[in-house]
This record gives sequence, C-alpha cells and structure tokens, in this order.
Amino acid sequence: MADIIWAGIFIALLGMALGRGWAGYSRTGPSYAVLARREAAFLEAAAEVLFPPSEGLPLSGAEADLPGYADRYLVVLPVRQRNLLRALFVLFEHATLVWPAAGRGGFRRFSSLSEGQRLDVLRAWESSGLYLRRMVLTALKAVLILGYVGHPRSLGALGLAPWKLESPRVEADYLYPPIGEGRDRLPDRASAPASSPLSPPLSPPLSPPLIPGVDQETS
Repeated sequence: MADIIWAGIFIALLGMALGRGWAGYSRTGPSYAVLARREAAFLEAAAEVLFPPSEGLPLSGAEADLPGYADRYLVVLPVRQRNLLRALFVLFEHATLVWPAAGRGGFRRFSSLSEGQRLDVLRAWESSGLYLRRMVLTALKAVLILGYVGHPRSLGALGLAPWKLESPRVEADYLYPPIGEGRDRLPDRASAPASSPLSPPLSPPLSPPLIPGVDQETS
C-alpha cells in the first residue's frame, strides 16, 4: 500500500514538473534555430519589464525582438557557452519556486507573473545578498541590453547606424588565390573597381537625439 502511495506522489510531482516546464506556452509565433518557445516566452517577459513603453525610449522591449537577437547570438556561441546561457534562461523562468514573487500566484513561472511581479523579482535578484544571484542577473541583462541597443531603431535614436563596408582590393589580393582554391582562381585585375566608395548605411539613422539642457546650434 505504501508503495502505491509513493508511486502516486511521484507521478503527481512529475506531472506538475512537466506541466510547469512545458505546458501552457503559446504554440504560435516565429520559429527559432536554437530557442524553444518557452525560452522565447521568458525573454519576451523579461524584455517587457526591462524596456517598457516610454517616451524616453525609441522602442519597447516587445518591439525590439530580443528573442530573435538571443537566438542569433546562441547560434554563433560554442556549445558549452550556449548551453550555459540557455540554462540561465530556465533558471530565471523557474526560480520563483525558490524565491517567489510577492502577491498572489508568486510561485508561478516568471513569464506567467504580472508585469509588476516580474519587476519585483528582478529587483530582488539585483539587491540579493547572494553574490551569485546578482552576477547571474548581470549576465542576463548584458544579453538583453546588447540586443536592445543593437536594434536599428535604437542605433538611429543614438545617431548611429550599421554600415556595410566594401573591402577594397590591394596588391596582395592578386598574388594569391582565395583560401582553399588553386592558382586558376586568382582574381582578375581587369575586373577590379577603380575605387571602393563607402556604401550607404544599412538603415538610415534618425535625427540625432537632443541632450536636455544643452542648446543645439544650427549651421
């Protein structure tokens, strides 16, 4: 009889764990090369709290597509670092089991909390007496901030924009073939452009931001 009871408890706990970890996430939305939908849901929830709609920001975290940035970032990472970063997302999503949010339903996963509860959770990590918790939060914020600032609209608001650079031909380029190719693939000097003008920005920048309290001179 005791074995049956323990088996029932184990099955119930396993069902709760599976439900918390996989069930309830949206099945719609963009597909990612690395990220699972549950990881994207966490990143979307964190982005909404860190970069809420505001007149002082060029775009909100929801508009910046930070899951898309994180996915592209994970693709180029070595496997070990990629797995560590994905583990960080899972840790934040379910750490409320250990450090619940204030208010009703505080034990729910991070992406299921209200916006105010999510903000309280991040503040608790930031002010935690545990050094490790503060450093883990710093790592998460670094990824999200890089993705936010790197968005074309953010760069435009800063008066910056990504440029496409055309690499000019130099004399040495005509002496050696491309890596892995034979001498029959030497570049043709006749096809070389006379000059390599700078290409226009990939995304035109917006007007440079005005600095409050500083008079802007006009030319």
